[in-house]
Amino acid sequence: MDKKLLTTALTRVLAGIVIMAALIFIPAGTWDYWQGWLLLGILFVPMIVAGFVLMYKAPELLRKRLNMKEEQKEQKLVVALSGTMFMASFILAGLNFRFNWMVFSDWICIAAAIIFLIAYALYGEVLRENEYLSRTIEIQGNQRVVDTGLYGVVRHPMYMVTLVMFLAMPVVLGSVISLIITLVYIPIIVLRIKNEEKVLAEGLPGYRDYMRKVRSRLIPHVW
Repeated sequence: MDKKLLTTALTRVLAGIVIMAALIFIPAGTWDYWQGWLLLGILFVPMIVAGFVLMYKAPELLRKRLNMKEEQKEQKLVVALSGTMFMASFILAGLNFRFNWMVFSDWICIAAAIIFLIAYALYGEVLRENEYLSRTIEIQGNQRVVDTGLYGVVRHPMYMVTLVMFLAMPVVLGSVISLIITLVYIPIIVLRIKNEEKVLAEGLPGYRDYMRKVRSRLIPHVW
């Protein structure tokens, strides 16, 4: 086992839990916010399990997923906008709970949690299908085009399932206002996809043919 990789992964997860909990529970003014605990559970428990699976089965893929340093100017902007959006969404969710502004009913929160977990399972399937997945946009050595499984349905299944997950998160938290804020992620991910496809079309052999074969980028038969 790569102890350095394990330490890095656990440190990232722990930091994520602490930061997310602070963004949610401090504005809420209480620990008695069951939707906040629900989101932390459905997000981080599968993440930890998946991390250990990757540690043993595909440590290189885990290493790529931990690399978050973007080199391209356009993608640095995308990361900054995404981070700002999520911070605002979580803070407003906590405030929304404290002051009871615009809230979803409990059953809608639970339904959103189920949808989130289904999308998380699909996320794992995408990781299984594509060993070249990285958090940053890059062309890797010996990389080939993956066009089977979910990649035969849309060109960016990872973004498809993460979009579902990200839109489900504010609903799990019970916050209508946070959901409205999170809708900003749609144009952000569209910007990222367009830039990523430009990079792949120019640098990855066979990607232009793949684009002609699989017409949908994100939503089957829509876009």
